[in-house]
Amino acid sequence: MASIRISREKTVRPAPANLPPSLRSYIDYRKSGLSLNHIVGCPLDCGYCVRHLFDNFSMKRPHLIVDDEVAVESLINHWAFRAHTTPIQIFNRATDPFLPGVKQHLFTTLKDLDRRGLSNPTLVITRWKIDPADVEQLEMLENLKLTVLVTWSGIDDERVEPVSSAIAARSLEVLAKKAFRTKKILYWRPIISGMNDTPMHFASARQLAEFADATVFTGVFYRDEIRDYFRQAGVPDLYEAVARRKILPRETERRILDHFEGLPIFRKTSCGIAYAHGVSDFNGHWGINELCEICPESQRRICSQHHRTPGLEQVRELARLVSLSTDDIDISEHRVQVIGSTEAQRYFMQHALNFQVHDRAQPHRQHMHGRAEIGWE
Repeated sequence: MASIRISREKTVRPAPANLPPSLRSYIDYRKSGLSLNHIVGCPLDCGYCVRHLFDNFSMKRPHLIVDDEVAVESLINHWAFRAHTTPIQIFNRATDPFLPGVKQHLFTTLKDLDRRGLSNPTLVITRWKIDPADVEQLEMLENLKLTVLVTWSGIDDERVEPVSSAIAARSLEVLAKKAFRTKKILYWRPIISGMNDTPMHFASARQLAEFADATVFTGVFYRDEIRDYFRQAGVPDLYEAVARRKILPRETERRILDHFEGLPIFRKTSCGIAYAHGVSDFNGHWGINELCEICPESQRRICSQHHRTPGLEQVRELARLVSLSTDDIDISEHRVQVIGSTEAQRYFMQHALNFQVHDRAQPHRQHMHGRAEIGWE
């Protein structure tokens, strides 16, 4: 492992007064749900981290914005929160939840939500060390539908990812041995063509998949900030252009699916979580059927049985709630289409409906699975 410095302190420092507003606002809506991030700062230095987009990559020590109790109250009183329905993510934007010091706040936050009887889908994403004692803390939860997504890439270029992938592999093994109620996902990401898409990487991923309830694979966010960081680090451009969506070329996906034949593997995070828990997908991807062609038959059956096209008035009510125009709403058996929306507005509606919600300006491109056009031309 590269010489990254991990503080062993069991307390997290208060956030500085000059923390950017984009980080001080510690609740935001993302595709996998309401994201709670009242700790910011991470020493792991993964070069493709979204912290580049929040001007926070240089903050290596975790800092606490508000106490856990305040954060939980803010979350459950957020305008978009719906008990037992809204997916929740904890510490997935600006730190790793299992870092020393941070994980005590993770456990406190989870227990606070759980004691309220909430059964919301809850996602915790990590690439760091999970110990048996950590799993014991997670297994104490009784109500939340908890999923731990262990990020593994197999990348050995320390300029791109200085943290050894062996750490994530070990964490997944610990979960496999100790976790029963807690679901575990091999979060195979980011897959970068020409870097970690060799037969050796595929064989390692397939071996690790045996420890998981499901595998989710995806590409890399390649934005201007991330490309600039890599160029300064001497890393050749990963792709010929940057993109708004994650990049994963068609040929790379084909080889992955060929190698994983017979194992439960999913293109979308919420699909893997749904399979692990034996429930329907909270993002309603069944409406975009080509996504589902790789899903196990048992999961296809569950999602198809729960697929319901919403009525116009129900959609309009949600649109009014998020201050979207109720004019020109178009509903088909596959998706709801609105105009002039932000991602947060669409995702709230999507989770409330369990049905895909798209914006007319960013139409779904068939068989590209929501990815960037690079490699799919």
